[in-house]
Amino acid sequence: MSVITVTSQELADMSGEERALLINSLPGYKTGMLVGTCDTHDQTNLAIISSHFHLGSNPPLLAMILRPNTGKSERHTLGNILDTRSWTLNGFTLDRAARAHQTSAPYPKTQSEFDACGFEKEWLPAFAAPFVKDAPLQIGCVLREHHPLTINGTHMVIGEVQRLHYPAAARRLDGALALDVMGLVAIAGLDTYTQPDEGLRLAPANTDTASAAL
Repeated sequence: MSVITVTSQELADMSGEERALLINSLPGYKTGMLVGTCDTHDQTNLAIISSHFHLGSNPPLLAMILRPNTGKSERHTLGNILDTRSWTLNGFTLDRAARAHQTSAPYPKTQSEFDACGFEKEWLPAFAAPFVKDAPLQIGCVLREHHPLTINGTHMVIGEVQRLHYPAAARRLDGALALDVMGLVAIAGLDTYTQPDEGLRLAPANTDTASAAL
């Protein structure tokens, strides 16, 4: 198999679109989520992301990277989170991937992606942000920290998980969730959606024995 070497100068010389597609594919497969938010006037917003990650379990923290407003497009998710200090993460299945992808279109703030892309809002008691109705995994987060990143103008928001909703059948005996049971979609790069199967589970690694399949 032939190998391609790309230098920093070649990266700099690429068109913005080509470079974005290449660099976004480097982290590999990541679970896609729909971020549900609203502003202080209950104007809702829904945006697809794959930039979320686990930050800690006690307290239960999830973080994500968001881009600010630019001259070409507005970023309503970040503004809504800073206004209401809450958001939801909603998993989706492959049959909803095209509609989920459509939420990345530059809709105006007055146009909710819930309505434009065919998702139903679900408001749950004592939580300020909307969930996606019938999403196989629903996570409600409240803002704990916000960090603007000077290196490229992005923002890291850290949320504490306040509530979870998932099918009982997806909960493994060890406490983890079986994502394949829920049919959650993984995203590669900016435009590829796939639905992984169970894959290979391994026992916790130790220095005395080789890792064994469960």
